[in-house]
Amino acid sequence: MSILFQESSIRRATVAACGSLTALKRSSNWTGAPLLREGLDDGESMFAWNRQQIARRVVLRCFVDPLPDLYMPLHSLSKREWKRLLRWLDVSGLALYFLDRLVQVKLTHILPDFILTRLRQSMEDNAERTRSMLLESAVIQREFETFAISYAVLKGVSFFPESVPRLELRHQFDLDFLVAAESIFEAQRVLERLGYRLYAVSGRSWEFKKDEKIGVSMEEFYKDTSGKTVELHIEAPAAAGTGMLSRVVRRPLYGIDMPVLSPFDLFFSQAMHAYKHICGEFSRTAHLLECYRHVLARRNEDYFWIELRFRGMKDPKTTLGLGVVILLLTTVLGEFAPPLLTEWTVDQLSPAVRLWVKLHGPRALFADVPGSKLYLLLRREIEPSDGAIRHSLLNALLPRGLPPPVVHAASGETASTRIKRYRLQMNYALFRLRFHLVEGFRYGVEAYRWRKFRKGCFQ
Repeated sequence: MSILFQESSIRRATVAACGSLTALKRSSNWTGAPLLREGLDDGESMFAWNRQQIARRVVLRCFVDPLPDLYMPLHSLSKREWKRLLRWLDVSGLALYFLDRLVQVKLTHILPDFILTRLRQSMEDNAERTRSMLLESAVIQREFETFAISYAVLKGVSFFPESVPRLELRHQFDLDFLVAAESIFEAQRVLERLGYRLYAVSGRSWEFKKDEKIGVSMEEFYKDTSGKTVELHIEAPAAAGTGMLSRVVRRPLYGIDMPVLSPFDLFFSQAMHAYKHICGEFSRTAHLLECYRHVLARRNEDYFWIELRFRGMKDPKTTLGLGVVILLLTTVLGEFAPPLLTEWTVDQLSPAVRLWVKLHGPRALFADVPGSKLYLLLRREIEPSDGAIRHSLLNALLPRGLPPPVVHAASGETASTRIKRYRLQMNYALFRLRFHLVEGFRYGVEAYRWRKFRKGCFQ
């Protein structure tokens, strides 16, 4: 499957509530297969884990300090299983983080030679890709500064150093900027002068591309050969002087003072971005790992967490999003967040939301592209059950229209390019159709089981 398929897919009450794992099983007539315990603690999952899920969870646990003695299951993987794991590492965004972690703890010997060689080559390729993207970002920002555009850099470089120890370890698809509403059209003209074209508009996000290549292969995943993409995110309306752009800070990098979000806005936006993906088909695991590292980097900064609470408690959606993200990370990585963060986020989650995180959260973290539809169960718990919401959920379950174009037509394209583009779009449409049919059926089964769990736990 091409990277375009993956990128398009990527974009697009707890056990305690029942008293114990045993009570939960009894209350729901649970008849799942025996839990595969290799590399797992008792009570951490209510469903059977297959070997791939165990391996993926072990990978994530390798980022915990002190390092748990849980990496041994990786020794039993076959060559085919290692290839599947490598593919997941790539699409989850963990591949280079994982290699860097193993180098840090001197455990690279657990990797087969062909995996270690591939990861090292990917590291070199991504370092070059990152340099290219940062230089392109600097060019765009100089133009933004020239035309007095109000903006801030989002994601990427702004995550350094709290969430990302070295920028070349983070694999990203595009450059993101927050732009003031009154500057959006001037920003569009700047990008068009630099060779970009407006590709898509979704809500308050405008996507631009240039030098796009059709059908990028896995071998080119980390190389600087797949064109460039920029996303402009329009700042939501706010009272004068109270928006995030009014609180930006400057950070000198690559010869330019880059405006980035304030520390509090940065944390909120990062966590809520991760939450948005949890509430979608595919959740890129690297987003959660970066949140985890950010919390650890500030764990002992009481002032930060007190001020964060003061700002965050004003918005129930922020409280909910942070709670889901922190609880999910705690479920798979163990206790890590300070009480000053958890007491107004995790502790305020409803029993049904906590149950979803325990039951389905890890499955979302360790899923393959294109993911699943289990997030719809969560949305049913957190959103009001009016007609508009029910229609939205039904459309997400089985969309009525065709998927958007994977690659847009370019002026002057050749017949061979057009045929290649049509073939790619047809394959993608079939890929999405299969996803909706297969995952729609699985959702129906899980929705039935979910109702039984809820009835047994909360009646």
